[in-house]
Amino acid sequence: MSRISTSGLTRRSLLKGTAAAGAALVAAPAFVKSALASSGELNFLGWAGYDQFPAVFAEFEKKTGIKVKFTGLGSQDEFVAQAKTGAATNGAFDISEPTADRLASWTDNDFLQPWDEKKANAAGIEPAFLEGMAGEMTSMGGKRISLPSVWGTEALTFNTDDVKLEYGKAKLMDLFDNAYAGKLTLRGHSGLVAAGRALDAEGKLPHKFLDSYKDESKMVANYDAILKFLAPKRANVAQFWSNENEAQGAFRTNGCVIGHCWDTSAAALQAEKFPVAYLAPAEGAMSWLQNFVLLKGAKNLDQAYAWVSWVNSPEGSALWAKAFGSNPCAKGAVELADASQKAFLKAAYPGDALKKLWWQPGQASWFVTRRTEYAKKFMSA
Repeated sequence: MSRISTSGLTRRSLLKGTAAAGAALVAAPAFVKSALASSGELNFLGWAGYDQFPAVFAEFEKKTGIKVKFTGLGSQDEFVAQAKTGAATNGAFDISEPTADRLASWTDNDFLQPWDEKKANAAGIEPAFLEGMAGEMTSMGGKRISLPSVWGTEALTFNTDDVKLEYGKAKLMDLFDNAYAGKLTLRGHSGLVAAGRALDAEGKLPHKFLDSYKDESKMVANYDAILKFLAPKRANVAQFWSNENEAQGAFRTNGCVIGHCWDTSAAALQAEKFPVAYLAPAEGAMSWLQNFVLLKGAKNLDQAYAWVSWVNSPEGSALWAKAFGSNPCAKGAVELADASQKAFLKAAYPGDALKKLWWQPGQASWFVTRRTEYAKKFMSA
């Protein structure tokens, strides 16, 4: 039986598959097929708060005999903090699952080793997640340092009984409408991004918002302007969220009617029949690409490759994405999504929304430090 422990609480296109799901499911990836019964365990440091993980681990164990020993934490800062205790190099964990924009926190500390793409069944991943900006963020020195697992967004989340928004007209600036004073929920640092992108769209920043990720002096100038804009809006925020349960609780129990939240939070609330909708703003939904990374001190390499190879198959990818309430990265996986997931994606990303996804840029260590300082100022104002 796979073992799961969690600490803290968490978070958490439809791209057209290029492989037919039926044909792809005839045979499991070769590396998975080679796994023998009772073939060890995989030590996995991942996201806490997802009730369907045990079922996915059980399916993987049934197919490979590999037991997953899972430790869940609530944020990427916690992941990195755990890695800094020695967990990335002493063999305590084999893999983790950060987002592409936060990989610098791992590579700057030399916590990772590259994947062998052939052994990991990288050919099973949709090319869109291995090329372009995504490819640049997940590679270093010509080697693949992470492999995409799921993707999703953070966008407009609202109670349909109290807020009426329409795609094409809804904008990030709607979050800061005083009509929702005392009923807004934001995550500290991504709330600043939402405000920055809203101001950028109106030409009200000293520099392009994307320059904030490239130049520290421009980041400071932009974020000073963002804080100035947000100062009179601070009272509008009823609750700041930092993990999945808090984001859901803001709507479920704390009276919030609008927020900038993960798609997974909205999907979970909809599953409870709560009157919540999720919609990409005109500026494009802020998007994240989650990835498996192989830790420097990994002891269970065969098991790590078996897991990633399976998740890169249509079946494994569909199950892992469903467990998160997010979107799969493997070819053919989308055809296996259930009706409710397809309906959610259609409503969240109508029209040209998928073409306008705003991928969160890579965040250097200096940026993470600075953004944390600004988030604390905003939240404590």
